[in-house]
Amino acid sequence: MKLNKINRLGFVALVLAVLSSCENSETQTVTSLNNLVWSDDFDNSGAPDINRWVYEIGDGTAQGIPGWGNNELQYYTARPENVKVENGVLKITAIKENYMGAGYTSARILTKGLFQQKYGRFEARIKLPWGKGLWPAFWMLGDDENGSVSWPNIGEIDIMENRGDEPTITHGSIHGPGYSAGNAVTKSYDLNARLDTQFHIYGIEWGPNYINYYVDDVLYNQITPDDLPDGTNWVFNDREFYIILNVAVGGSFAGSPNVETVFPQTMEIDYIRVFN
Repeated sequence: MKLNKINRLGFVALVLAVLSSCENSETQTVTSLNNLVWSDDFDNSGAPDINRWVYEIGDGTAQGIPGWGNNELQYYTARPENVKVENGVLKITAIKENYMGAGYTSARILTKGLFQQKYGRFEARIKLPWGKGLWPAFWMLGDDENGSVSWPNIGEIDIMENRGDEPTITHGSIHGPGYSAGNAVTKSYDLNARLDTQFHIYGIEWGPNYINYYVDDVLYNQITPDDLPDGTNWVFNDREFYIILNVAVGGSFAGSPNVETVFPQTMEIDYIRVFN
Protein backbone atom coordinates (compact mmCIF):
# COMPACT_ATOMS: atom_id res chain seq x y z
CA MET A 1 0.00 0.00 0.00
CA LYS A 2 2.74 2.48 0.89
CA LEU A 3 4.53 1.70 -2.36
CA ASN A 4 1.35 2.42 -4.27
CA LYS A 5 1.07 5.77 -2.53
CA ILE A 6 4.62 6.69 -3.49
CA ASN A 7 4.10 5.59 -7.09
CA ARG A 8 0.97 7.70 -7.31
CA LEU A 9 2.80 10.76 -6.04
CA GLY A 10 5.32 10.40 -8.83
CA PHE A 11 2.57 9.96 -11.41
CA VAL A 12 0.62 12.99 -10.23
CA ALA A 13 3.80 15.09 -10.15
CA LEU A 14 4.23 14.28 -13.85
CA VAL A 15 0.60 15.15 -14.59
CA LEU A 16 0.92 18.44 -12.73
CA ALA A 17 4.04 19.36 -14.67
CA VAL A 18 2.21 18.80 -17.95
CA LEU A 19 -0.93 20.62 -16.90
CA SER A 20 1.01 23.62 -15.64
CA SER A 21 1.65 24.54 -19.28
CA CYS A 22 -2.07 24.87 -20.02
CA GLU A 23 -3.19 28.43 -20.70
CA ASN A 24 -6.46 28.06 -18.78
CA SER A 25 -5.16 26.81 -15.46
CA GLU A 26 -8.53 27.30 -13.73
CA THR A 27 -9.86 24.24 -15.54
CA GLN A 28 -6.96 22.02 -14.54
CA THR A 29 -4.93 20.97 -11.54
CA VAL A 30 -3.09 24.01 -10.24
CA THR A 31 -1.35 23.02 -7.01
CA SER A 32 2.13 21.58 -6.57
CA LEU A 33 3.02 18.44 -4.67
CA ASN A 34 5.85 20.44 -3.13
CA ASN A 35 3.22 22.33 -1.15
CA LEU A 36 1.82 19.52 1.02
CA VAL A 37 0.59 21.25 4.18
CA TRP A 38 -1.45 18.56 5.96
CA SER A 39 -1.97 14.82 5.61
CA ASP A 40 -2.97 11.64 7.37
CA ASP A 41 -1.73 8.30 6.02
CA PHE A 42 -3.33 6.47 8.96
CA ASP A 43 -0.10 4.78 9.97
CA ASN A 44 -1.13 4.54 13.62
CA SER A 45 -3.33 1.82 15.04
CA GLY A 46 -6.54 2.14 17.04
CA ALA A 47 -8.34 5.45 17.38
CA PRO A 48 -7.80 8.24 14.84
CA ASP A 49 -4.94 10.62 15.69
CA ILE A 50 -6.25 13.08 18.30
CA ASN A 51 -3.87 15.71 16.95
CA ARG A 52 -5.72 15.60 13.64
CA TRP A 53 -9.31 14.56 14.35
CA VAL A 54 -12.18 15.22 16.74
CA TYR A 55 -15.46 13.34 16.98
CA GLU A 56 -19.02 14.52 16.48
CA ILE A 57 -21.21 12.45 18.82
CA GLY A 58 -24.94 11.82 18.86
CA ASP A 59 -27.96 12.10 16.60
CA GLY A 60 -27.82 15.86 16.21
CA THR A 61 -30.34 16.59 18.97
CA ALA A 62 -27.72 17.99 21.33
CA GLN A 63 -26.59 20.32 18.56
CA GLY A 64 -30.15 21.51 18.00
CA ILE A 65 -30.50 19.74 14.63
CA PRO A 66 -32.18 16.33 15.17
CA GLY A 67 -31.33 13.86 12.44
CA TRP A 68 -28.40 16.14 11.62
CA GLY A 69 -30.83 18.28 9.63
CA ASN A 70 -31.39 15.55 7.04
CA ASN A 71 -33.70 13.05 8.81
CA GLU A 72 -30.74 10.70 9.27
CA LEU A 73 -31.21 7.54 11.33
CA GLN A 74 -27.79 6.91 12.89
CA TYR A 75 -26.20 7.79 16.22
CA TYR A 76 -22.54 8.79 15.84
CA THR A 77 -20.12 7.32 18.36
CA ALA A 78 -16.39 7.25 19.11
CA ARG A 79 -16.41 3.48 19.68
CA PRO A 80 -13.86 1.32 17.85
CA GLU A 81 -16.76 -0.66 16.45
CA ASN A 82 -17.65 2.44 14.43
CA VAL A 83 -14.31 4.14 13.82
CA LYS A 84 -10.74 2.83 13.98
CA VAL A 85 -7.43 2.74 12.16
CA GLU A 86 -6.31 -0.73 11.12
CA ASN A 87 -3.58 -1.89 8.72
CA GLY A 88 -2.94 1.62 7.44
CA VAL A 89 -6.60 2.37 6.71
CA LEU A 90 -9.21 4.44 8.54
CA LYS A 91 -12.46 2.50 8.80
CA ILE A 92 -15.83 4.12 9.49
CA THR A 93 -18.47 1.44 9.96
CA ALA A 94 -22.25 1.73 10.00
CA ILE A 95 -23.93 -0.93 12.14
CA LYS A 96 -27.58 -1.88 12.47
CA GLU A 97 -28.20 -1.98 16.21
CA ASN A 98 -30.33 -0.32 18.89
CA TYR A 99 -28.20 2.35 20.53
CA MET A 100 -29.23 5.48 22.46
CA GLY A 101 -32.67 5.39 20.88
CA ALA A 102 -31.39 5.04 17.33
CA GLY A 103 -31.56 1.99 15.08
CA TYR A 104 -28.06 2.41 13.64
CA THR A 105 -24.62 3.60 14.70
CA SER A 106 -21.77 5.09 12.71
CA ALA A 107 -19.06 7.74 13.07
CA ARG A 108 -18.30 11.29 11.98
CA ILE A 109 -14.85 12.82 12.46
CA LEU A 110 -13.60 16.28 11.58
CA THR A 111 -10.56 18.53 11.72
CA LYS A 112 -12.35 21.55 13.19
CA GLY A 113 -10.04 23.54 15.46
CA LEU A 114 -7.07 21.39 14.47
CA PHE A 115 -6.69 22.02 10.75
CA GLN A 116 -8.54 24.54 8.60
CA GLN A 117 -7.51 26.09 5.28
CA LYS A 118 -8.82 28.37 2.56
CA TYR A 119 -7.98 27.32 -1.03
CA GLY A 120 -5.78 24.49 -2.29
CA ARG A 121 -6.17 20.86 -3.26
CA PHE A 122 -7.98 18.51 -0.88
CA GLU A 123 -7.99 14.81 -1.77
CA ALA A 124 -8.61 11.39 -0.25
CA ARG A 125 -8.26 7.81 -1.46
CA ILE A 126 -11.44 6.00 -0.43
CA LYS A 127 -13.32 2.74 -0.90
CA LEU A 128 -17.04 3.18 -0.32
CA PRO A 129 -19.69 1.05 1.38
CA TRP A 130 -22.75 0.04 -0.60
CA GLY A 131 -26.45 -0.64 -0.14
CA LYS A 132 -29.71 1.30 -0.09
CA GLY A 133 -29.73 3.92 2.67
CA LEU A 134 -25.93 4.31 2.97
CA TRP A 135 -24.63 7.87 2.62
CA PRO A 136 -20.82 8.09 2.80
CA ALA A 137 -19.27 11.55 2.46
CA PHE A 138 -15.96 13.43 2.31
CA TRP A 139 -16.78 17.11 2.69
CA MET A 140 -15.92 20.48 4.21
CA LEU A 141 -17.62 23.23 6.21
CA GLY A 142 -16.61 26.84 6.67
CA ASP A 143 -15.44 27.91 10.12
CA ASP A 144 -18.49 29.22 11.98
CA GLU A 145 -16.50 31.88 13.88
CA ASN A 146 -17.48 30.47 17.29
CA GLY A 147 -21.12 30.12 16.32
CA SER A 148 -21.71 33.67 15.14
CA VAL A 149 -22.36 32.54 11.56
CA SER A 150 -24.75 29.68 10.80
CA TRP A 151 -25.18 27.20 7.96
CA PRO A 152 -25.60 27.69 5.03
CA ASN A 153 -23.95 31.12 5.30
CA ILE A 154 -20.67 29.47 6.33
CA GLY A 155 -20.61 27.49 3.07
CA GLU A 156 -20.33 23.76 2.47
CA ILE A 157 -18.18 21.94 -0.10
CA ASP A 158 -19.12 18.30 -0.72
CA ILE A 159 -16.07 16.71 -2.32
CA MET A 160 -17.64 13.25 -2.48
CA GLU A 161 -21.14 12.06 -1.64
CA ASN A 162 -22.63 8.75 -2.67
CA ARG A 163 -25.97 7.01 -2.49
CA GLY A 164 -25.17 3.45 -1.53
CA ASP A 165 -27.55 1.97 -4.07
CA GLU A 166 -25.74 3.84 -6.89
CA PRO A 167 -22.34 2.16 -6.59
CA THR A 168 -20.77 3.78 -9.67
CA ILE A 169 -21.89 7.40 -9.13
CA THR A 170 -20.36 10.18 -7.04
CA HIS A 171 -21.68 13.69 -6.46
CA GLY A 172 -19.86 17.02 -6.00
CA SER A 173 -21.78 19.99 -4.62
CA ILE A 174 -21.66 23.36 -2.90
CA HIS A 175 -24.18 24.83 -0.45
CA GLY A 176 -24.57 28.47 0.48
CA PRO A 177 -27.26 31.06 1.21
CA GLY A 178 -29.98 30.62 -1.40
CA TYR A 179 -28.52 27.40 -2.82
CA SER A 180 -28.56 24.81 -0.04
CA ALA A 181 -30.02 21.38 0.70
CA GLY A 182 -32.19 20.32 -2.27
CA ASN A 183 -31.19 23.49 -4.13
CA ALA A 184 -27.44 22.93 -3.91
CA VAL A 185 -25.28 23.56 -6.98
CA THR A 186 -24.25 20.02 -7.87
CA LYS A 187 -23.13 17.59 -10.52
CA SER A 188 -22.97 13.79 -10.65
CA TYR A 189 -20.26 11.68 -12.21
CA ASP A 190 -20.60 8.05 -13.29
CA LEU A 191 -17.28 6.19 -13.35
CA ASN A 192 -18.87 3.11 -14.92
CA ALA A 193 -16.85 1.24 -12.30
CA ARG A 194 -17.75 0.14 -8.80
CA LEU A 195 -16.77 2.52 -6.02
CA ASP A 196 -17.18 -0.11 -3.31
CA THR A 197 -14.82 -2.78 -4.69
CA GLN A 198 -11.70 -0.67 -5.14
CA PHE A 199 -10.19 2.60 -3.95
CA HIS A 200 -10.64 5.83 -5.91
CA ILE A 201 -9.20 9.30 -5.36
CA TYR A 202 -11.70 12.10 -4.78
CA GLY A 203 -10.47 15.67 -4.77
CA ILE A 204 -11.10 19.34 -5.36
CA GLU A 205 -8.98 22.25 -6.52
CA TRP A 206 -10.32 25.35 -4.78
CA GLY A 207 -9.34 28.86 -5.79
CA PRO A 208 -10.80 32.35 -5.24
CA ASN A 209 -13.53 32.01 -7.90
CA TYR A 210 -13.75 28.32 -8.75
CA ILE A 211 -13.94 24.83 -7.29
CA ASN A 212 -12.85 21.99 -9.59
CA TYR A 213 -13.96 18.41 -8.87
CA TYR A 214 -11.87 15.35 -9.66
CA VAL A 215 -12.13 11.58 -9.46
CA ASP A 216 -8.84 9.77 -10.05
CA ASP A 217 -7.44 13.06 -11.42
CA VAL A 218 -10.21 13.30 -14.04
CA LEU A 219 -11.79 16.76 -13.96
CA TYR A 220 -15.57 16.27 -14.15
CA ASN A 221 -16.99 19.52 -12.82
CA GLN A 222 -16.14 23.17 -12.28
CA ILE A 223 -18.33 25.46 -10.18
CA THR A 224 -17.85 29.24 -10.33
CA PRO A 225 -19.88 32.26 -9.14
CA ASP A 226 -21.54 32.28 -12.57
CA ASP A 227 -23.21 28.98 -11.70
CA LEU A 228 -25.05 30.38 -8.67
CA PRO A 229 -28.73 31.33 -8.74
CA ASP A 230 -29.42 34.97 -9.48
CA GLY A 231 -29.20 37.20 -6.43
CA THR A 232 -27.06 34.81 -4.35
CA ASN A 233 -23.50 35.22 -3.11
CA TRP A 234 -20.31 33.19 -3.45
CA VAL A 235 -19.26 32.52 0.17
CA PHE A 236 -16.15 30.47 -0.58
CA ASN A 237 -13.69 33.35 -0.30
CA ASP A 238 -14.80 34.35 3.19
CA ARG A 239 -13.25 31.84 5.58
CA GLU A 240 -11.18 28.73 6.19
CA PHE A 241 -12.85 25.32 5.89
CA TYR A 242 -12.34 22.11 7.89
CA ILE A 243 -12.62 18.48 6.71
CA ILE A 244 -15.35 15.98 7.64
CA LEU A 245 -15.58 12.22 7.04
CA ASN A 246 -18.73 10.27 7.87
CA VAL A 247 -21.12 7.52 6.89
CA ALA A 248 -24.75 8.46 7.45
CA VAL A 249 -27.65 6.02 7.37
CA GLY A 250 -30.93 7.09 5.82
CA GLY A 251 -31.77 10.74 5.35
CA SER A 252 -33.23 12.90 2.63
CA PHE A 253 -30.38 12.25 0.19
CA ALA A 254 -30.01 8.48 0.41
CA GLY A 255 -33.40 7.30 1.63
CA SER A 256 -33.86 4.60 4.24
CA PRO A 257 -32.25 1.14 4.14
CA ASN A 258 -34.39 -1.70 2.87
CA VAL A 259 -34.48 -5.44 3.47
CA GLU A 260 -31.69 -5.95 0.95
CA THR A 261 -29.24 -3.60 2.72
CA VAL A 262 -26.51 -5.65 4.37
CA PHE A 263 -24.92 -4.42 7.60
CA PRO A 264 -22.30 -3.68 8.79
CA GLN A 265 -20.94 -1.49 5.97
CA THR A 266 -17.56 0.26 6.05
CA MET A 267 -16.01 3.24 4.32
CA GLU A 268 -12.22 2.78 4.10
CA ILE A 269 -9.89 5.77 3.77
CA ASP A 270 -6.30 5.08 2.72
CA TYR A 271 -5.09 8.67 3.07
CA ILE A 272 -6.06 12.32 3.02
CA ARG A 273 -3.78 15.07 1.68
CA VAL A 274 -4.06 18.84 1.50
CA PHE A 275 -1.84 21.03 -0.69
CA ASN A 276 -1.44 24.80 -0.70
